[in-house]
Amino acid sequence: MTKDVMVTISGFHMSDGEEDTIEMVHIGEYYERNGTHYVLYEERLEGIAEPVRNRIRVKEHRLELQKRGPVTVNMVFEEEKHQSSTYAIPYGSFLMDTYTTKVEVLAEDDRMEVKASYELKVNGVRCASCDVRVLIQSRDTFRL
Repeated sequence: MTKDVMVTISGFHMSDGEEDTIEMVHIGEYYERNGTHYVLYEERLEGIAEPVRNRIRVKEHRLELQKRGPVTVNMVFEEEKHQSSTYAIPYGSFLMDTYTTKVEVLAEDDRMEVKASYELKVNGVRCASCDVRVLIQSRDTFRL
């Protein structure tokens, strides 16, 4: 995979019989070190000048998403494991608990796809069943 990549993040949430889907595409940088894959990218939030710096880390059946800046969180998705983190945004923060049921990593020469399924609780209350899909593609082969 090349250093210059496109990162597509898709989130699917099912709560009380209603589905919600969100998809974002970002320009990023990819590198691999000691069998761990890293992607760095920035995202801009409406009305906030400072960008959110993001790092995705993938190793075997583990996906980690770290955000720094006006939004901070460190989310880890690892099969059959619970994880708690504080999700801080400019307007306040909340406790987020996840229980990951499945993590799949499909790697090819110029693309990598990571899927995680998890249950989400916010401040101790079950909110949704979720799936996240991270697609990392070399910029020169990027297709929506």
